Amino acid sequence: MERTPHVLVVDDHREIRELLAKYFEKNGLRVSVADGGNAMRQVMRAAAIDLVVLDIMMPGEDGLTLCRQLRRSSDVPIVLLTAVSEETDRIVGLELGADDYVTKPFNPRELLARVRAILRRAAAAPRVEAGPERVLHRFDRWTLDPAAHALLDETGAEVALGTAEFRLLEAFVTRPGLVLTRDQLLDITAGRNAQVFDRSIDNLVSRLRRRIERDPQQPALIKTVWGDGYVFAGKVEETR
Repeated sequence: MERTPHVLVVDDHREIRELLAKYFEKNGLRVSVADGGNAMRQVMRAAAIDLVVLDIMMPGEDGLTLCRQLRRSSDVPIVLLTAVSEETDRIVGLELGADDYVTKPFNPRELLARVRAILRRAAAAPRVEAGPERVLHRFDRWTLDPAAHALLDETGAEVALGTAEFRLLEAFVTRPGLVLTRDQLLDITAGRNAQVFDRSIDNLVSRLRRRIERDPQQPALIKTVWGDGYVFAGKVEETR
């Protein structure tokens, strides 16, 4: 029996999510919805998604950020929803790996046609060998899942982290026991973007400590090495 394609609609507007879910389901697709990045990642972990319809203009993690995250861990097709005035964002989205875009206000029939065309191409494409195994980093009471861009607590609930906070934590847990200078951490978290200074790393470390340390005033995981930088002192276990 042929499997029904499963589409994920990511949009912070409930009306658009409901409209597309009803229209796609009426036309023979399975649909899940998400109102932002956290919900998107939860759905992606729980289900096999064949295509993501992703709104660019969302508060918090915008569609371009989420598109970049998806492309780092998945080749799932992505269709962007953009405003007419977002030409630059559309170009950037395509450069990041999106497969197509539709401008708002859009005709659901046109969007459905584009979705079906991409699904047909994906189904006809030769299958590639699976990539590297998914690696989880477990430490203290936390689990870091780089592929899903998620930090989970001991109950499995996701903890919200900003992009720079996540990159910083990933840098630490993948290099336990190694002293990292502020310059190294700047390169990892910001790529030496303009207007980024050493003090911003100290502030970022303080924010991350408040997220993960049992006592941020006496950190046991991220320790300061005076005159050098920081070191991750926690025990990290990798599982696949």
